[in-house]
Amino acid sequence: MHSIERYSATEQQFLLQLARETVARGVSGLEPQRPSAENIPEGVERSRACFVTLKLDGRLRGCIGNLEANSSLVDAVLRNSYLAAFRDQRFDPVSAAELAKLQYEISVLTPMVPLPVSSEADLLAKIRPGIDGLLFEAEGHRSTFLPSVWEQLNQPKNFLNQLRQKAGLAADYWSDDVQCWIYQAIKIGEVESDSG
Repeated sequence: MHSIERYSATEQQFLLQLARETVARGVSGLEPQRPSAENIPEGVERSRACFVTLKLDGRLRGCIGNLEANSSLVDAVLRNSYLAAFRDQRFDPVSAAELAKLQYEISVLTPMVPLPVSSEADLLAKIRPGIDGLLFEAEGHRSTFLPSVWEQLNQPKNFLNQLRQKAGLAADYWSDDVQCWIYQAIKIGEVESDSG
Protein backbone atom coordinates (compact mmCIF):
# COMPACT_ATOMS: atom_id res chain seq x y z
CA MET A 1 0.00 0.00 0.00
CA HIS A 2 1.09 3.53 -0.70
CA SER A 3 1.72 5.81 2.23
CA ILE A 4 -0.89 8.52 2.56
CA GLU A 5 0.47 11.96 1.80
CA ARG A 6 -0.18 14.84 4.13
CA TYR A 7 -0.73 18.43 3.12
CA SER A 8 0.24 21.34 5.34
CA ALA A 9 -2.37 23.81 6.57
CA THR A 10 -0.94 26.35 4.09
CA GLU A 11 -1.29 23.90 1.18
CA GLN A 12 -4.83 22.95 2.22
CA GLN A 13 -5.91 26.59 2.53
CA PHE A 14 -4.33 27.36 -0.84
CA LEU A 15 -6.26 24.54 -2.57
CA LEU A 16 -9.59 25.43 -0.94
CA GLN A 17 -9.14 29.12 -1.82
CA LEU A 18 -8.25 28.14 -5.39
CA ALA A 19 -11.47 26.10 -5.65
CA ARG A 20 -13.56 28.98 -4.21
CA GLU A 21 -11.98 31.56 -6.55
CA THR A 22 -12.43 29.29 -9.58
CA VAL A 23 -16.17 28.89 -8.90
CA ALA A 24 -16.56 32.63 -8.20
CA ARG A 25 -14.81 33.44 -11.51
CA GLY A 26 -17.07 30.96 -13.31
CA VAL A 27 -20.22 32.57 -11.90
CA SER A 28 -18.93 35.86 -13.37
CA GLY A 29 -18.42 34.19 -16.76
CA LEU A 30 -14.64 33.92 -16.46
CA GLU A 31 -12.45 30.88 -17.15
CA PRO A 32 -10.32 29.28 -14.41
CA GLN A 33 -7.02 31.09 -13.90
CA ARG A 34 -3.82 29.47 -12.64
CA PRO A 35 -2.08 31.52 -9.93
CA SER A 36 1.41 32.79 -10.68
CA ALA A 37 4.12 30.22 -9.92
CA GLU A 38 5.61 32.09 -6.95
CA ASN A 39 2.25 31.91 -5.14
CA ILE A 40 1.85 28.12 -5.49
CA PRO A 41 3.14 25.94 -2.61
CA GLU A 42 5.61 23.37 -3.93
CA GLY A 43 3.72 20.38 -2.50
CA VAL A 44 0.67 20.95 -4.73
CA GLU A 45 2.66 20.96 -7.99
CA ARG A 46 3.11 17.16 -7.95
CA SER A 47 0.99 15.14 -10.36
CA ARG A 48 -2.14 13.86 -8.57
CA ALA A 49 -5.69 12.71 -9.26
CA CYS A 50 -8.46 14.43 -7.32
CA PHE A 51 -12.19 15.02 -7.02
CA VAL A 52 -13.79 18.30 -6.00
CA THR A 53 -17.13 18.04 -4.18
CA LEU A 54 -19.45 21.00 -3.68
CA LYS A 55 -22.15 20.90 -1.04
CA LEU A 56 -24.99 23.27 -0.26
CA ASP A 57 -26.75 22.99 3.11
CA GLY A 58 -25.04 19.63 3.62
CA ARG A 59 -26.35 18.19 0.33
CA LEU A 60 -24.36 17.33 -2.78
CA ARG A 61 -24.30 20.23 -5.26
CA GLY A 62 -21.66 18.94 -7.69
CA CYS A 63 -18.78 16.49 -7.83
CA ILE A 64 -16.29 15.95 -10.65
CA GLY A 65 -12.84 14.46 -10.68
CA ASN A 66 -10.25 12.38 -12.42
CA LEU A 67 -9.01 8.92 -11.46
CA GLU A 68 -5.61 9.14 -13.13
CA ALA A 69 -2.90 11.60 -12.14
CA ASN A 70 -2.57 13.38 -15.49
CA SER A 71 -1.71 16.88 -14.26
CA SER A 72 -0.41 18.71 -11.20
CA LEU A 73 -2.75 18.83 -8.21
CA VAL A 74 -3.15 22.59 -8.62
CA ASP A 75 -4.30 22.14 -12.24
CA ALA A 76 -6.59 19.23 -11.30
CA VAL A 77 -8.26 21.36 -8.58
CA LEU A 78 -8.68 24.25 -11.04
CA ARG A 79 -10.30 22.04 -13.68
CA ASN A 80 -12.43 19.90 -11.35
CA SER A 81 -13.73 22.87 -9.30
CA TYR A 82 -14.96 24.51 -12.47
CA LEU A 83 -16.47 21.30 -13.83
CA ALA A 84 -18.17 20.42 -10.51
CA ALA A 85 -19.80 23.86 -10.38
CA PHE A 86 -20.82 24.23 -14.02
CA ARG A 87 -20.67 20.90 -15.86
CA ASP A 88 -22.03 18.24 -13.46
CA GLN A 89 -25.01 17.07 -15.52
CA ARG A 90 -26.99 16.13 -12.42
CA PHE A 91 -27.29 19.80 -11.41
CA ASP A 92 -27.91 23.26 -12.84
CA PRO A 93 -24.79 25.47 -12.94
CA VAL A 94 -23.96 27.15 -9.62
CA SER A 95 -25.59 30.58 -9.33
CA ALA A 96 -24.27 33.79 -7.76
CA ALA A 97 -26.90 33.45 -4.99
CA GLU A 98 -25.39 30.10 -3.94
CA LEU A 99 -21.73 31.17 -3.87
CA ALA A 100 -21.50 32.32 -0.25
CA LYS A 101 -23.15 29.13 1.05
CA LEU A 102 -21.14 26.52 -0.86
CA GLN A 103 -18.88 24.14 1.04
CA TYR A 104 -15.86 22.66 -0.71
CA GLU A 105 -14.11 19.35 -0.27
CA ILE A 106 -11.09 18.16 -2.22
CA SER A 107 -10.27 14.45 -2.25
CA VAL A 108 -6.70 13.76 -3.38
CA LEU A 109 -6.51 10.14 -4.54
CA THR A 110 -3.73 7.68 -3.90
CA PRO A 111 -2.67 5.61 -6.92
CA MET A 112 -5.11 2.85 -7.89
CA VAL A 113 -4.27 -0.68 -6.82
CA PRO A 114 -5.79 -3.65 -8.69
CA LEU A 115 -8.06 -5.73 -6.45
CA PRO A 116 -8.23 -9.29 -7.79
CA VAL A 117 -11.62 -10.80 -6.93
CA SER A 118 -13.11 -14.18 -7.76
CA SER A 119 -16.71 -13.48 -6.74
CA GLU A 120 -19.02 -10.88 -5.28
CA ALA A 121 -18.52 -12.42 -1.82
CA ASP A 122 -14.74 -12.15 -2.28
CA LEU A 123 -15.05 -8.45 -3.21
CA LEU A 124 -17.35 -7.73 -0.26
CA ALA A 125 -14.83 -9.40 2.07
CA LYS A 126 -11.90 -7.38 0.71
CA ILE A 127 -13.19 -3.80 0.53
CA ARG A 128 -12.73 -1.77 3.70
CA PRO A 129 -15.74 0.42 4.61
CA GLY A 130 -14.78 4.01 5.33
CA ILE A 131 -11.26 3.51 3.92
CA ASP A 132 -11.35 2.33 0.32
CA GLY A 133 -12.71 4.00 -2.77
CA LEU A 134 -13.71 1.43 -5.38
CA LEU A 135 -13.55 1.49 -9.17
CA PHE A 136 -15.80 -1.19 -10.67
CA GLU A 137 -15.58 -2.16 -14.35
CA ALA A 138 -17.47 -4.73 -16.45
CA GLU A 139 -18.66 -4.98 -20.06
CA GLY A 140 -17.31 -1.53 -20.90
CA HIS A 141 -19.20 0.05 -17.99
CA ARG A 142 -17.29 1.63 -15.14
CA SER A 143 -18.03 3.74 -12.10
CA THR A 144 -16.42 4.72 -8.86
CA PHE A 145 -17.37 5.77 -5.36
CA LEU A 146 -14.97 7.82 -3.26
CA PRO A 147 -14.26 6.61 0.28
CA SER A 148 -16.52 9.42 1.58
CA VAL A 149 -19.56 7.68 0.02
CA TRP A 150 -19.34 5.16 2.88
CA GLU A 151 -20.83 7.93 5.07
CA GLN A 152 -24.17 7.43 3.24
CA LEU A 153 -23.82 3.79 2.15
CA ASN A 154 -22.11 2.11 5.08
CA GLN A 155 -23.03 -1.50 4.25
CA PRO A 156 -20.64 -3.11 1.71
CA LYS A 157 -23.50 -4.87 -0.13
CA ASN A 158 -25.48 -1.63 -0.51
CA PHE A 159 -22.30 0.27 -1.51
CA LEU A 160 -21.59 -2.29 -4.25
CA ASN A 161 -25.22 -2.45 -5.48
CA GLN A 162 -25.40 1.35 -5.84
CA LEU A 163 -22.00 1.42 -7.57
CA ARG A 164 -23.13 -1.15 -10.14
CA GLN A 165 -26.31 0.85 -10.80
CA LYS A 166 -24.22 4.01 -11.21
CA ALA A 167 -22.27 2.11 -13.90
CA GLY A 168 -25.52 1.34 -15.73
CA LEU A 169 -25.58 -2.31 -14.67
CA ALA A 170 -28.13 -4.28 -12.64
CA ALA A 171 -27.71 -3.87 -8.88
CA ASP A 172 -26.86 -7.58 -8.55
CA TYR A 173 -24.71 -7.83 -11.72
CA TRP A 174 -21.72 -10.17 -11.61
CA SER A 175 -19.56 -11.89 -14.21
CA ASP A 176 -16.06 -13.31 -14.53
CA ASP A 177 -15.12 -10.16 -16.47
CA VAL A 178 -15.50 -7.86 -13.44
CA GLN A 179 -12.38 -5.86 -12.66
CA CYS A 180 -11.88 -3.78 -9.52
CA TRP A 181 -9.35 -1.31 -8.19
CA ILE A 182 -9.15 0.35 -4.79
CA TYR A 183 -7.65 3.65 -3.69
CA GLN A 184 -7.77 5.94 -0.69
CA ALA A 185 -8.40 9.66 -0.50
CA ILE A 186 -6.81 12.46 1.45
CA LYS A 187 -9.72 14.76 2.33
CA ILE A 188 -9.17 18.49 2.38
CA GLY A 189 -12.32 20.22 3.55
CA GLU A 190 -13.61 23.30 5.21
CA VAL A 191 -14.17 23.10 8.93
CA GLU A 192 -17.84 23.45 9.80
CA SER A 193 -18.12 26.68 11.78
CA ASP A 194 -21.15 25.60 13.80
CA SER A 195 -19.90 22.18 14.92
CA GLY A 196 -20.12 21.67 18.63
